[in-house]
Amino acid sequence: MAVAQYWLHAVPKAANAWPCKLDNRFGKQYRLLKTDEFSSVFAYRNRKSRDLLQVSQSGDNGLGHPRLGLVVGKKTAKRANRRNYIKRVIRDWFRCHKAELPPHDYVVRVSRAFTRTDGAQARAQLAQLMLKKQKR
Repeated sequence: MAVAQYWLHAVPKAANAWPCKLDNRFGKQYRLLKTDEFSSVFAYRNRKSRDLLQVSQSGDNGLGHPRLGLVVGKKTAKRANRRNYIKRVIRDWFRCHKAELPPHDYVVRVSRAFTRTDGAQARAQLAQLMLKKQKR
């Protein structure tokens, strides 16, 4: 019986064994979901663009954390798996850097599709656009 109790105490807790931070999620509170939310960001008319991406930003959203909306049209990438890859890359960058961003609403519009070979370039452009927005 003593051995079994020792075994229970020796097993690490799930929160301690998890390799990444628990607050590094992309839950619904970090997403722009409704048409009105997207429209308010577009109406603010604060946008910058690069070769692959265009980022629009609104003012302070009053929530204390940034939110992200994505626009990847069928004209940009015909296949759903390519559109999903593009969205996954952008969401991942946002998820990892959301603590560094001010509490604004962002909409990222993809101008030109990118693949795994261009993924690093897309992340770099997104970092330039978002960090440039942050300096204002």
